[in-house]
Amino acid sequence: MADAEAIVRDLVNRDLDCAASALRQLGLRRDMVRLIGEWRAAGGRDLVIHIRERVGLRPAKNDGKHAAARR
Repeated sequence: MADAEAIVRDLVNRDLDCAASALRQLGLRRDMVRLIGEWRAAGGRDLVIHIRERVGLRPAKNDGKHAAARR
């Protein structure tokens, strides 16, 4: 899905028609929502973390000055 987003973003940045690519991206998002719904219906109970939370869990780059993880 990230590739589809990058394609749409590139087309928009170049002021080109992105309708077909955007529709494919929306289709992928619809499929993702459907799959998550099926997973939950089948008993899936784990939390699906938001991208902002996942990025916040990555360790910070260690430049020798600070070794603390981003939060």
